[in-house]
Amino acid sequence: MKIVVLDAYVINPGDLSWEPLRQMGELTVYDRTPVEDEREICRRIGEAEVVITNKTPVTRSVLNACPNIRLITLLSTGYNVVDVQAARERDIPVCNVPGYGTAAVGQFAIALLLEICHHVGQHSESVHAGHWSSSTDWCYWDTPQIELAGKTMGIIGFGRIGRTTGAIAAAMGMRVIATGSRPTPEGKQIARYVDLDTLLAQSDVISLHCPLFPETRGIINRDTIARMKDGVILINNSRGPLIVEQDLADALNCGKVAAAGLDVVSTEPIRPENPLLTAKNCLITPHISWAAQESRQRILDTTRENLCAWLSGHPIHVVN
Repeated sequence: MKIVVLDAYVINPGDLSWEPLRQMGELTVYDRTPVEDEREICRRIGEAEVVITNKTPVTRSVLNACPNIRLITLLSTGYNVVDVQAARERDIPVCNVPGYGTAAVGQFAIALLLEICHHVGQHSESVHAGHWSSSTDWCYWDTPQIELAGKTMGIIGFGRIGRTTGAIAAAMGMRVIATGSRPTPEGKQIARYVDLDTLLAQSDVISLHCPLFPETRGIINRDTIARMKDGVILINNSRGPLIVEQDLADALNCGKVAAAGLDVVSTEPIRPENPLLTAKNCLITPHISWAAQESRQRILDTTRENLCAWLSGHPIHVVN
């Protein structure tokens, strides 16, 4: 059985092993595949029966050109890069990796928030630059320090990651409110479910953890920002297109939004002209919430489980 990994590097830059997959067939691993070069994608797939991809698209025309494909498994939870309908028509299961980064992504959302509250890195750099040694006073702070206890965290999207984020916020003494399409008993133990207008009006911090659907695209925009508290903090390490970026930049620059912590943007890598790059009080990291070694190991482990289950005739984590 021939297996091809189309874009391996980001998942495994060298600190993990492909050996468990190599034991299952003739494995070819490409660090990167040009996502816009469909001819090269087809060439690399060749006669492979199993295609493993993360961001490299597997379109209808790729499936037409590579008739040996029998399984597509993703190194991610999202599967929008695969034409799942075309795969279904060919009886090709498309499998994803659910839940691998719940703990890491929730932790990172809080890390973004705490950095906004304390600017720990900036103050450490200041100390190493000699500013404390030469200080007249026994301490100083270059940015306002913000206490979170007693403030309200509003979470838009209260699935596994949203609940994990909410549990950490609650442990820090925050009041947690949430919007979610399906309130759950687990969620009710962490937060009070409210409608979106109530969440926007009451939250001191808003954290986005909802999927990207047509109804959530641009959910943070000029209108919804106007309904937020003055000085709100916004966190997004879910999906970049949930935010209308120019509207957020305008709100940051005028102070309506006090600060934003973002791990995702609408186009990645971020474009130099993105208005958030020059907006005030905007912390941006390069989509690394999921990237803890433990999370990436779960991706590889689950990918192997997907392959084993398919070989046994009982595929799992099938999205089509």
